[in-house]
Amino acid sequence: MSDKITIKRGAELELDIESLAYGGMGLARKDNFVIFVKYAIPGQRVLVKIYKKRKGFAEAQVLKLIEESPNAVEVCCKHYWICSKIQSLSYDEQIKEKSAQVEDAFNRLGGFTGFKLGSVMKAENIYNYRNKMEFTFSPNRWVLESEPEGVDRSFALGLHIPGRFDKILDIHNCHIQPEIGNRILSVARDLCLEHPELRPYDPRSHIGFLRFLMLRYGVNTGDLMVNIVTSYHDIDKLSPLTDTLLEKFPEITSLVNNVNTRKADVAFGEYETLLYGDPFIQEKIGDLTFEISANSFFQTNTLQGEILYKEVEKAISLKGDEVIYDLYCGTGTIGLYLSKNAKEVYGFEVIRSALDDAEKNADRNDISNVHFLKANLDTFFKSGQLPNRIPRPDVIIVDPPRAGMHQDMVSYLPKLKAKKIVYVSCNPTTQARDARILCENGYKIKDATMVDMFPHTPHIEMVMLFSK
Repeated sequence: MSDKITIKRGAELELDIESLAYGGMGLARKDNFVIFVKYAIPGQRVLVKIYKKRKGFAEAQVLKLIEESPNAVEVCCKHYWICSKIQSLSYDEQIKEKSAQVEDAFNRLGGFTGFKLGSVMKAENIYNYRNKMEFTFSPNRWVLESEPEGVDRSFALGLHIPGRFDKILDIHNCHIQPEIGNRILSVARDLCLEHPELRPYDPRSHIGFLRFLMLRYGVNTGDLMVNIVTSYHDIDKLSPLTDTLLEKFPEITSLVNNVNTRKADVAFGEYETLLYGDPFIQEKIGDLTFEISANSFFQTNTLQGEILYKEVEKAISLKGDEVIYDLYCGTGTIGLYLSKNAKEVYGFEVIRSALDDAEKNADRNDISNVHFLKANLDTFFKSGQLPNRIPRPDVIIVDPPRAGMHQDMVSYLPKLKAKKIVYVSCNPTTQARDARILCENGYKIKDATMVDMFPHTPHIEMVMLFSK
């Protein structure tokens, strides 16, 4: 008689966590059946309960820690198990696990054999590194089991509970943002609690005033932007908060109010009012200075962002006579960074506001050999919209969204006949998929570098060089 255990919903099992799966869950096996375990790290032995069963895998939650991982470390964040359990894993082990995830994605999902990373660029600063944070005001505070009974649930200023759009974890200290951000959070929370008219917006009832508190930092310049997103325009109602922040934080160089009247729970306002200072902060990368407005995209880890751009630059080894296409260019930072060693750079982007920022930053840095075009890259090249005056590329930089390139785009890319393609990605699974198509069309992977942009999170950034 077989003693094989049947994996079913509600079952309780003891498991050894083998590794981190992509996304940060612990991976274990029972009778060769894969089980993903929330908030578990490699090296732990845990008692779990299955809460989801699918054909090829199950998901489980930890009931009890039986044996701790030898690579576990003390963490400074009391909310780490909600935001990212990976924080309890030593940084060296985080890097090891992320590297293994990349290699697994290319070997197993991409169909490559013996794929290995060329190099891994670890972060020097593993705390206080984010230059942008977005906190949500909410009347629906998520109360932890460890908190006493009777805690006020009617106000929170913090981060979303994973998988819940309507529940916010009240955050007092976030250790991946600069320390001044935590002091601003504290002052803003106390002030709002003193002023009942500063009511948080409820995404269910669509009643309330305050929606988001966004902070942007110029790591190399010292600039600081506070962006308060409200559900309607009322500067007088907002003034107790804005006046207090300006009084207590002379470091603030920009204070803006974005107004989002829509039901969509996003911090991107329909219009913006400048309340103090400049409508942007400045940041430096290399020899360039960038203006970053409230809603502009910019690499959220400035120091690692510069390392990322250096890796792109190293990969393509420019001689000075190359034409570069920068696809999904956003605000143009990569193309502008490379422009000094290129003949011409053409940036392609679908979002008009991003292109406006890119053009402003080109002018600010007296760069005349970079040109930006509005283009929906899902169809742009395939439909023949590229003007004849634009020369064919020698080098292509691709930095698409997490979903990767549209199938038509990645299939058309080899037809541009660039000698080199550098593919920057925050999602190794879609990058592996696209890499396979490029390799089926004559390209070969020449180098692959992982840049750790986000310590203590499962997120991964890759720089990959393809050539003919």
